Amino acid sequence: MSKENKKVTQNDVAREAGVTRSMVSYVISGNTERSVAPETRQRILDVIERLGYRPNKAAQALQQGDVAFASRQIGVVLCSPDVFRRPYYTEIIAGIHTAAHEKKYHVRFIRFFEELKDPILFNELIHEEEIGSLILVSTDQCMKDDSDRAVIEKIRSRVKKVVCVEWQYPGLSSISFDRREAARLATEHLYFKGYKDIAYLGQNDNRIDGVRACLMEHNLDTSLEKVYIGSAFDMSGSYEEIKKIYEKTKTLPRAIVCGSDEVAIGILCYLNEQKIKVPQEVALISIDNIETSSFTNPPLTTMNVQKTAMGSRAVEMIVNGTAQQNENALDISLPTNLVERASC
Repeated sequence: MSKENKKVTQNDVAREAGVTRSMVSYVISGNTERSVAPETRQRILDVIERLGYRPNKAAQALQQGDVAFASRQIGVVLCSPDVFRRPYYTEIIAGIHTAAHEKKYHVRFIRFFEELKDPILFNELIHEEEIGSLILVSTDQCMKDDSDRAVIEKIRSRVKKVVCVEWQYPGLSSISFDRREAARLATEHLYFKGYKDIAYLGQNDNRIDGVRACLMEHNLDTSLEKVYIGSAFDMSGSYEEIKKIYEKTKTLPRAIVCGSDEVAIGILCYLNEQKIKVPQEVALISIDNIETSSFTNPPLTTMNVQKTAMGSRAVEMIVNGTAQQNENALDISLPTNLVERASC
């Protein structure tokens, strides 16, 4: 083997940096049990950069053992490919990646729930010699029957550290926000702004319960047919839903609680096209506070959800060992807060 093609080892880095091989190993692994002076750490990193050192994963696994090596590997499972096009979820994924990097953990793979129904792929990915933990993002959106629940049960039998993000599953740890409370607070904001004719358009979940709870508290109509005017998950869906409602009835509620900012943006687009003024004729409030919500016309009033924090806290639960199962499962609910703009 020529000198140019010789693989750089930790011994080469140690010799060049004037330190021991074990110190190089500590810096590379991110081990915090032993302190390394900042200038020494930087010198080692500079040598790694100069020599082009790359860790030998096979050797690391051999040295540490497959399970120990995999303990810092995190798998991520998403509900569907649509997640990558949804700004809400990209913030959650960004939180996962950033926290994993900071904690010296690695995202081993990102897969979709449907893929795990392939037994060959499942057996390849979901075991303790491949990953030490798994984060399931909004998987409830694609779970339809017992066969889906069987996949979750099979996962939890193989991987001890599992965190559900933005949803909950019995016996598994989770990090989420209270959808019902966020919708209740959004409705309450509309009520105290003077709106009484309030309806909900969005995902069919406990956000509806939050809207109805507020209306009931103030002795307003809580009948489901009055409150829940349509189902939508994204901008195109809400655009079509509000269009169908308006073309059929020629009337709209005075104020609408939107299940998400994307739902609100679709509604707002249609209202603008019809020259229906917001908030003068129809007021909107939504839930999420994605970046786009501050740039719509008018800017959306919304309940801020701690999206990046959900991703990062999931990683923290894995790192600090609180991502446990059954009676030791930990459920964390992050609070939401109102971001008032001009749509109501």
